[in-house]
Amino acid sequence: MTTGTRRRMGVEERRQQLIGVALELFSHRSPDDVSIDEIAAAAGISRPLVYHYFPGKLSLYEAALRRAADELAQRFVEPQEGPLGARLLRVMGRFFAFVDDHGPGFSALMRGGPAVGSNRTNAMIDEVRHAAYQQIVTHIGIERPPARLELVVRSWVSLAESTALIWLEQRKIPRAELELQLVHDFAALAAVSAAYDAEMAGILGRILADEPADGPFGELVGRLGALVPATVEPGVPAPR
Repeated sequence: MTTGTRRRMGVEERRQQLIGVALELFSHRSPDDVSIDEIAAAAGISRPLVYHYFPGKLSLYEAALRRAADELAQRFVEPQEGPLGARLLRVMGRFFAFVDDHGPGFSALMRGGPAVGSNRTNAMIDEVRHAAYQQIVTHIGIERPPARLELVVRSWVSLAESTALIWLEQRKIPRAELELQLVHDFAALAAVSAAYDAEMAGILGRILADEPADGPFGELVGRLGALVPATVEPGVPAPR
């Protein structure tokens, strides 16, 4: 009869295990509520051994956020094929899947958590936002986005972030509806900007030229059309 022996992990392997354990715990509870003792127990090691690999909870928290930030940034990566509306809808699906799976961790990442005010944490948040911005601009096919397009994309990324944080608090609206609504929000932001700027109007025209009538952007047009009956002219009160 032979007895099994526990394999000794290398330094980097153990560090990655602890990061994974911490991230899993942070996905279900606020990092403020997770202790080093809990992380050690979940990893099957002693509390002093955790401190051997990380000088403190803050450093482990930042390492876990680093992994979460990298994963979240990857959710915005999408093949540049097909209509933009459908691409954005797939991106929102992956984004909200991450939010749904890592609720408290996502909130901690975007709000700073135990490391609020930390330069490293703030840099991670900015990296995620910039990665999302760069991906969307790439999908639009503009190498040097004009000021109004940059404003639209950055505003939309911020809107997606704040919408997800609010949704996590009570989850009152079905997730699929919010994903579609955010795609519609992007089109609406672009349309309002196009109304003020000829260059943006040209960009929006190129985007819509590739959009099918049954796609997300086409659905938005249908929804808006239903709100304004054809018999009502702008500026003329609707009949009572």
